[in-house]
Amino acid sequence: MTDPSGCLVTVCRDCCCGSARKHPSVDHDAQLRRLRAGLPAPHRLRVSACLDLCAQSNLVVVHPAPRARRAGARPVWFGLVLDDEVVDDITRWVRAGGPGVAPLSAALELSVVAPGLPEPGRRR
Repeated sequence: MTDPSGCLVTVCRDCCCGSARKHPSVDHDAQLRRLRAGLPAPHRLRVSACLDLCAQSNLVVVHPAPRARRAGARPVWFGLVLDDEVVDDITRWVRAGGPGVAPLSAALELSVVAPGLPEPGRRR
């Protein structure tokens, strides 16, 4: 059984996120491997279908650990996660505690986006 005491990291991989057609210079599989390697237990990684913020692909959402969530922390959404530096910044932040525990670096703050709302013509 997995330990639920860490952060949950959701990586969008659907129509735009993870698309070689949209982001041909990104090795999307390597990005997932890098995240998995950088997020040891108790943190968890899951791959999601479309999170409805296609203009900001690739999306990564970091959900707070349960204790931080109970204290009021909320998920943080990151957009345009297209290079190793951003992936590494996210994994360092999660290992430091993530939402509600560790402050975001100035560089990582630049990748924060508003949670997804359905884009015109899309249903949620």
